[in-house]
Amino acid sequence: MKTFTKITKITLLLSIFSVLTSCSGSQFFENRFSADPSLQNSPEVSTSPTDNPNQVISAQNLPAEIPRYSNATLEETSPDANRDRAQTRWSSADSINLITDFYQQQFQTNNWEIIQPLSPNDPNSALIAKKNDLQVTLTPLSKSPKTEFTLDYQRQNTSTTLVIPSPQNTNISNQPITFNDLDQVSEPLKDYIQDLGNLGILSPKNGNDFQANVPITRREYARLLVAANNQFYATSPSKQIRLGNKNTTPAFSDVSVNDPDFPSIQGLAEAGLISSPLTNDSNAILFRPNVALTRENLIAWKVPLDTRKTLPNTSIENLKETWGFQDTAKIDPKLWRAIHGDFQNGEQANIRRVFGYTTLFQPKKSVSRGEAAAALWYFGFQGDGISAKDVLSLKNSSPSPTN
Repeated sequence: MKTFTKITKITLLLSIFSVLTSCSGSQFFENRFSADPSLQNSPEVSTSPTDNPNQVISAQNLPAEIPRYSNATLEETSPDANRDRAQTRWSSADSINLITDFYQQQFQTNNWEIIQPLSPNDPNSALIAKKNDLQVTLTPLSKSPKTEFTLDYQRQNTSTTLVIPSPQNTNISNQPITFNDLDQVSEPLKDYIQDLGNLGILSPKNGNDFQANVPITRREYARLLVAANNQFYATSPSKQIRLGNKNTTPAFSDVSVNDPDFPSIQGLAEAGLISSPLTNDSNAILFRPNVALTRENLIAWKVPLDTRKTLPNTSIENLKETWGFQDTAKIDPKLWRAIHGDFQNGEQANIRRVFGYTTLFQPKKSVSRGEAAAALWYFGFQGDGISAKDVLSLKNSSPSPTN
């Protein structure tokens, strides 16, 4: 009886195996154990909100008209974000070309007006589109190790395309400030930040917190750069930057005379310290004030105020030999001379003071508020300069005015 049972089981198993190894059985195995086709396809993009918990803020704030790239994660949003305005920073594992192609296609398909297309020859260009009273600016930030981009929007009550800035931190206090959160900052940056705070050049980001690790915008850096330079050289009028006059024509179409940072931004443009139509740069019609500052622009704007002379000619081979950056090829060629000029400043080079020893420059990476402070802590070239600590010492040693 037991022998018969065993034979029956074996026969049954052989029959099942025979069926499964037939054409239909082979298909069964193939379907059962092959990879899920949905996992083999590249991520799709859509204009509908996703279920990603990190994107709850974007789903709440982004107006319905704005296309949403589903395979992107919200990294940061401005404190005053709402349905009428916001500055947001995103990251994605997808290439920047895939992301920008999606937005350009969506804007064109849904009858947006392309105010400024992305320029293939300018890695710092932004895509600006407008529909009715809503203007959107998409700016690529970095391509490695992950793609980052900003997506800013603003509703306007008129036909103008000017971006109205956040009212926060639009003025220099000129009063000493002690920040409460510097225990979270590394020691070199901590001293730079507090020295500039004691001069009243830096201001808190939230309460009495400086928030050193938050990215700094182009407008804030421009404002602080002018304020620091003019205070450091308060007794040397020939070295000060003249503020822009509201009676002049704005250098940039997105920074109006009513913008609170117009005097600083216009002043830098008229001094030729930043690229603009005034320097015959036809690609620099926009300043993009609310976009995060990049490392290469941090250096390019600051170095002329250190050297106070014509920047040296250089080549990509020379940059590779001097700084030795592995990613030298990613630096905008228009900024090579400033990067090389910074190298000639030896130990007082901004790159060394801000980033320490590094073999990667990451030129398109966002600059933090703490890093910007490190750059502004010292002005000068090859030993002839002045630091925030020097300015503090001079102030403390000056006799108090008498009545």
